Amino acid sequence: MILIGRNLSPFVRRTAIAMKLMDLAFEQRPLSTADDAADVVKYNPVGRVPSLELDDGEVLIDSAAIIDYLNEIAPADRRLVPLAGAERRAVLRGVAIGLGATEKAVQAVYEKNRRPADKVYQDWLDMLCGQVTGGLVALNDELEGKAWLVGDRITLADVTAVCAFGIAAACLDKPAADPRFANLAGLAARCNELPAFAETVYRPG
Repeated sequence: MILIGRNLSPFVRRTAIAMKLMDLAFEQRPLSTADDAADVVKYNPVGRVPSLELDDGEVLIDSAAIIDYLNEIAPADRRLVPLAGAERRAVLRGVAIGLGATEKAVQAVYEKNRRPADKVYQDWLDMLCGQVTGGLVALNDELEGKAWLVGDRITLADVTAVCAFGIAAACLDKPAADPRFANLAGLAARCNELPAFAETVYRPG
């Protein structure tokens, strides 16, 4: 399998982390939506990452669809999302909050960095950062007194939360030092020491 995209994208990174945690072999083509747009659209006509090319040539797009498929084929003891029941719903709820916060943080990055300074819409930027904060606070509160968001081992909710927290600095001031996110910062610190996380930190070539 071939994963398309750079780990600079939190969506690509969470997919790469998930594949490593599920012990699924893959290679990665670190294509950029900005610098390699013509190549990216060969996999996804919308020009987004990640995409995943399967061994038979089929291409899956969007991290949610990719990870859903991978969760089906992973060994039972490596799955990151339960197949049914209340625990599955709890994991998917955590994933949804984490993805929502991630999407808003990415929008904030574009608002701040892709517009001329005199065109930045501060009210919109403030709203985005407020949404990021709301998502992170909810995840942080869910972690109170627990090692993991759901159950007694790492799930996709934790992976997504850590990736969301990683991009939060794009619109929040020093989130790792913010007491509102203390539990989440602890989760991120522990997870980022694991090989699957450490090996997927984006490093410019």
